[in-house]
Amino acid sequence: MTESQSYPLKWPKGWKRTQYRKRSAYKVTVDRAYEDLVRSLTLLGALKGSIIVSTNVRPRNALGTPRNDGATVSDPGVAVFWQTRAHKEQVIACDRWDSVKDNIRACGKAVEAMREMERAGASQVLDQMFTAFGALPASPDAVAARPWWQVFNFSHALIGELSLPMIDARYRELSKSAHPDRGGPPEQMLELNAAYEQARRHYGA
Repeated sequence: MTESQSYPLKWPKGWKRTQYRKRSAYKVTVDRAYEDLVRSLTLLGALKGSIIVSTNVRPRNALGTPRNDGATVSDPGVAVFWQTRAHKEQVIACDRWDSVKDNIRACGKAVEAMREMERAGASQVLDQMFTAFGALPASPDAVAARPWWQVFNFSHALIGELSLPMIDARYRELSKSAHPDRGGPPEQMLELNAAYEQARRHYGA
């Protein structure tokens, strides 16, 4: 792993950002959070050398461990990339919490949940989850989608009356059924993400 891979943060395209972050209740150091995440990924089958924990905190060693907990960076998001023999590059990301340390911990908890599913014998569900994780980060620009207003079920005549808060609200509404975690096909979520990015650009966001 090189510093350029883990720093600065490489947020996966197609993953929505958290607008208002919170303080978590995790009681863990950044070293422990990082070590537990990497160990869980290794036990899940991540290939050696494929794990990249991307943050806006410079790593202090070749392993990519952040120098500090990231409590003072403006964007404490964390994106974790890895590969397994059965699946191409996978990614999970979290920016819900207000420190890099806590977002690393949240990613580690998510990986542990995947391991629990594997131990429980729900390998088919896990495979579907990996497929979704692999699909969602794809660039929205690579999706040959319908015009964004059609995806959001708006009339073209209403474009001049719409606003970003209205777009955000419709995106959240449609995501409830489109997201693969809710049973939606990955292609539908990809189109929705692409439409969302197009709409935000249209309104200058």
